[in-house]
Amino acid sequence: MEQYIYKNNKKLRYGYTTGSCAAAAAKAAAYMLLSGSSAEYVDLMTPKGLPLRLEVLDMSRGKDFVKCAVRKDGGDDPDVTNGILVCAEVTYAGAEGIPSKAPEENGESSRICIDGGKGVGRVTKPGLEQPVGAAAINRIPRQMICENVLEICARFGYTGCLQVLISIPEGESLAEKTFNPRLGILGGISVLGTSGIVEPMSEQALIDTIRVEIRQKLANGMEYLLLVPGNYGLDFLETYGHGLRLEDAVKCSNFVGEALDAAVEFGAKGVLLVGHMGKFVKLAGGIMNTHSHNADARMELLTVHAALLGAPLPLLSQMMQCVTTDDALSCLEKAGLTEQVMKRLMERMEFYVNQRVQNRLETGILTFSRVYGILGQTGNVTELAGKIACRKG
Repeated sequence: MEQYIYKNNKKLRYGYTTGSCAAAAAKAAAYMLLSGSSAEYVDLMTPKGLPLRLEVLDMSRGKDFVKCAVRKDGGDDPDVTNGILVCAEVTYAGAEGIPSKAPEENGESSRICIDGGKGVGRVTKPGLEQPVGAAAINRIPRQMICENVLEICARFGYTGCLQVLISIPEGESLAEKTFNPRLGILGGISVLGTSGIVEPMSEQALIDTIRVEIRQKLANGMEYLLLVPGNYGLDFLETYGHGLRLEDAVKCSNFVGEALDAAVEFGAKGVLLVGHMGKFVKLAGGIMNTHSHNADARMELLTVHAALLGAPLPLLSQMMQCVTTDDALSCLEKAGLTEQVMKRLMERMEFYVNQRVQNRLETGILTFSRVYGILGQTGNVTELAGKIACRKG
């Protein structure tokens, strides 16, 4: 598609989701089944309000079915699904009606049965948008499929029922490169998308994934969550002990604030945050999105707390010139101020984290350096670690 957005002074092209591909393929297959004609292109209006005109590929026809495909295009924000074929097979299902699981909740119709075939994952754990046993085709894609197929039915005066089977030939092999196995979606990838459009460099897609994982952890029996920003935190957990397991952790990237919001929204009793000092020092300034494009202030925060403890001006000037937090910590070590500065920083981290969750759940924070090890922790870290290790799920 030829729609663009400017981010960080770059012109980036939009793409479209697997959900749009599934809906477009289903619409094309329904058209060819009911009309008896072929279609080279299919028009689709996305929930975002942007129209798509997509090429129809790999058409095959039988007595009671038509199958075709649409190729995914992630624009300038491609992921592992970029370029894959998303197929839809539409079949006559008679006039007796099709039993549907909560059609209103899923945006479906009792006349259209939607299921996943080869390469579309199956939900095996509770806490996801679709129930256990269902194909991992999310609500908005299901709604898009249903609306577009019913539009074709209305055009040709067809009042019977149709079955729509979505398949993704490469889905099973690609699934290992996604979060799906971790979430309990097995056998393939998910059919996703709330707007139908892939926005380049979109933060929302990652935030949505974090929210899904948090909701699922809680649905599967965990009452206390373990949040780590990235791989440094995961590496640290391997040596930390206290019964914590890597599979218990939710990787929240830079979105600490959004992860805390989700923990409150979905009913967690507590959260333990474990992260590298290079990110977590920003929490002491109330910075809940720790990406450097959003804010830095690492040296400023370290330096001001050293200054409040009476550190000499030459030391403060040296710290402000440091590039990494380990460099700044080296300055503090030489001055014998590390423990005192970290005590102040941990108090401020705890203040801002509790402010974010509005004191509605227990919070604990542990921060470390790969050079200096554990630098600081709030008073209830060991207690929270024990609660997480004694999880129900």
